[in-house]
Amino acid sequence: MALSWLLIILLALAVIGFFTGRSRALASAGGDARDLHSLPSYYGYNVALTALVPAIGVLIVWLLAQPVFVNSTVTGMIPDSAIPEGSDRGLIMSEVRRVADGLEGAVAAGALTQAQAQDANADIAQLTQTLKDAGQVLTQDITQPILVAAQTYRSMTGTGSVAMQVIVLAVALLGAAFAYIRTHKEFRARNVVEQGVLALLLLAASIAILTTVGIVLSMLFETMNFFQLHSWKDFFFGSTWAPNFRGGSELSILPLLWGTLYISLIALLVAVPIGLFAAIYLSEYASGATRSIAKPLLEILAGIPTIVYGLFALLTVGPALVSMFGEGGAFGVGWMASSNAVLTAGLVMGIMLIPFVSSLSDDIINAVPQSMRDGSLGLGATHSETVRQVVLPAALPGIVGAILLAASRAIGETMIVVMAAGAIAKFSGNPFEAMTTITTRIVSQLTGDTDFASPETLVAFALGLTLFIITLGLNIFALYIVRKYREQYE
Repeated sequence: MALSWLLIILLALAVIGFFTGRSRALASAGGDARDLHSLPSYYGYNVALTALVPAIGVLIVWLLAQPVFVNSTVTGMIPDSAIPEGSDRGLIMSEVRRVADGLEGAVAAGALTQAQAQDANADIAQLTQTLKDAGQVLTQDITQPILVAAQTYRSMTGTGSVAMQVIVLAVALLGAAFAYIRTHKEFRARNVVEQGVLALLLLAASIAILTTVGIVLSMLFETMNFFQLHSWKDFFFGSTWAPNFRGGSELSILPLLWGTLYISLIALLVAVPIGLFAAIYLSEYASGATRSIAKPLLEILAGIPTIVYGLFALLTVGPALVSMFGEGGAFGVGWMASSNAVLTAGLVMGIMLIPFVSSLSDDIINAVPQSMRDGSLGLGATHSETVRQVVLPAALPGIVGAILLAASRAIGETMIVVMAAGAIAKFSGNPFEAMTTITTRIVSQLTGDTDFASPETLVAFALGLTLFIITLGLNIFALYIVRKYREQYE
C-alpha cells in the first residue's frame, strides 16, 4: 500500500470517527444537545483527533527510524573485503540501494519473479543485464555481497512497510474505539479537545527550536571530528586555504572570512543608502498613487531567484565593469582582468538586498506615531527637519535591525558569489580581483562522492558552524541596539 493511500485511510477514519462520536453523544442525551456538557462537534473532534494524531505520530517516528535501522543492519552485512580500493562503505550502500530499487522495479515490470529477486545464488551477469534492460543505472559491477545486501535491504524494507501499515491502522482504530467508548453526555469533550489542540500548538512551536538545536548539534559533532583530524590553530589562525584530498591540506578560514566580509560590505554600501532613501521617499514624500506603483515594483526584486542575479552578474555587470576598468577599457586603467571580481558580486548582491532594506525600513518609518510628526511641525520644524531629527531617530532601532538582516542575508549568499566572484581564497584589498566566500567553499567541499571522514570534507561543518555563530552575533547585536534605543521613545 502506498503511503498516500495510508494517509487517505487515516483521514477517512477520522471523518467517520467525527460523525460517529457526534451521533453517540447526541444519542446519550436523547437527541437534546442542551443536555450535553459540550457542543456536539467537540465529541466528534475528540474521536477524530484521538484516532488521527497518535497514528500520525507513530507513522512519522516509523518513517524516520526504519531507514536508520535498515541501513545500520545492512551495512554491517557488507564485509570489508567487498569494498573496492578507493571506495568507502557509504558508496557501497548507495549501490546496494540502487540494486534493491532495481530488483523492485524489475519485479513490478514482470522481468523478474519474487523468487528470482530473492535468489542469493542468481547468475550475477544475467541479473545485471536484466536490471540494465529495465533502465536501472549501476555505477559499479554487482558482486555477491552487494546482491545479498540488496536482497536483505529490499526484504527488510518491504516487511517494515507492511508492519508500519498494520501498526498505524491498529493505533488509529484503537484510538477511535477508546474515544468512542468514552463518549457520553457527561464527558468533558471540549476540555479534552482544547487541551489536545494546545499540546499540538506547543509541539508545533517546539519544532523550530528543536530543529535549530538539532542543526547546531549536528554541526558541532562533525566540527569536533574535524578538529580531531586537523589543527584548530591552522583553521583559526592560518593564512592559506588549500584543500587537498590526498593529504597535506591547509584549511584556514581567515581568507574565506575576509572574502565573505569584503563582498558583504560592498553589497551593504550599495543596498543601505539606496534602500533607506527609497524608504524615506515612499513613506514621507511620495503621493499615494506613486507609492502604490513604486513599492510593489521595488519589492519585485526580492522575488527574483538568486540564480537570475548570478546570470545578470555574469553576463551584464561583469562585462560592463571590464569594459570600464579593464585593459583597453573606457578609463584605460587596466585594473580588472576578468568579470569575476569582488566588485561584480558586491554590486549585484547589493541590488538584491535593496528590497530587504527598503521594505522593512518603510514599514518601520510608517509605524512611528503621527503625533511625533505633528508635534515637530507644530513647533515650527520643516518637513525635512522632522524626518531627519524626529522620524529617523525614532525608527532607528528598526532600521538597524533591517540593515543587520540584510547583512545576514549577504553573508549567507552563495549563487551570486559562485557565478560572479570567482573561487580564489586570498587576502586582498583590490575589489577588482576574484575572491571566494565561506558558503561557496562549503558547497565545493561537499560536492561529489567524497569521504565524510576526511578533514577536507568535515571542514565544511566547521565553516558552517562559524558562519552560524557570526550571524547569531549579528542578531544579538541587533537586539541590543533595538532595546537600547527603544527605551528613549517609550
